[in-house]
Amino acid sequence: MPTRRQTLQLMAGAAALAAVPSMARSVTNDLYDRSLVIDGLCFGKEWGEDVFTALGKAGYSGIVESLDREDLQTAIDELVGWRRRIEEHSDKLLMALSAGDFKRAKQSGRTAVLMNFQDATMLERDEDNVDALHALGMRSFQLTYNFRNLLGDGCLERTNAGLSDFGVEVVARMNQVGVMVDLSHCGRQTTLDGIEFSSKPVAMTHTMCNALREHPRAKSDGAIKACADKGGVTGICALGYFIGPDPGGETTIEHYADHIEHAVAVAGHEHVGLSTDFPPQGISPWATKEEWYEPRLEFFKPSYQVRWPPWIPELDGTDRFRNVLQVLEKRGWSEGNLERLLGQNWLRLFGETIG
Repeated sequence: MPTRRQTLQLMAGAAALAAVPSMARSVTNDLYDRSLVIDGLCFGKEWGEDVFTALGKAGYSGIVESLDREDLQTAIDELVGWRRRIEEHSDKLLMALSAGDFKRAKQSGRTAVLMNFQDATMLERDEDNVDALHALGMRSFQLTYNFRNLLGDGCLERTNAGLSDFGVEVVARMNQVGVMVDLSHCGRQTTLDGIEFSSKPVAMTHTMCNALREHPRAKSDGAIKACADKGGVTGICALGYFIGPDPGGETTIEHYADHIEHAVAVAGHEHVGLSTDFPPQGISPWATKEEWYEPRLEFFKPSYQVRWPPWIPELDGTDRFRNVLQVLEKRGWSEGNLERLLGQNWLRLFGETIG
């Protein structure tokens, strides 16, 4: 039988051990709260009060917002509508026209919104439309979505043809005007061509590592390294079935952290960021199998490997990036590298591309 003193020592030791996770969470939360936090690609789901509440809980200093890009008029309407939304909610939102706007948003407790189109179809056949849309607030767009357009091949095309001559001209115009090149959904050769022909750093705002998850949307180590060598940033997407085949089951937040660490091993800590590819409040609060999953089965090819449910629970709530920080902190990440991942890398990239 232990003595009373030994019992008290054991109790004190147990209490100290129990306190460690709480202290670690406190340190992580403090770091998170003072850091610039940017989601490299998300989209609002019917921008109501639930989205604003989620932005506040998530502590987002900025987001790259996905807009509808069906044609030029649709794109113009989207940008005009967003300018109106930001004016109506100027206490919560700030239009990101420069990198400095993300700092101003953080200082004022708002969220900066950088306008991004997930395709270039809205340019139609005129590169001058880059200038017109930039004047309305666009600061980034993807050269292609999953399928071929006038600029190049998307990731689901068999041909893997790379950028067209028009695509090369558009990239040059984007560099000139101050629009960030996004290669997230581009095919393999289009991705490499986009990096090569851009005179400025580029982004792959929401993707993952093909070395860990073979998928049309994933990027090879060669593409991740080439992006970094150009000064760009690869954002690791938190959509569950992009990270692994069984989101919410065997595929967990640890696998998401594995993708981050693999990208860092290839590119360096200065060239990797975070992104979600879904609304700030997550997917589970609103998505149904009929509304979300079944339409994607019809729209995407089987190689896209769509799964239901598509989310990883630890990444679906507004504490998603706090949870990621805790995982990476346990893996030995320094505060400086965590701050880079949370937002400083995106901020540096925005400064070098949009000004």
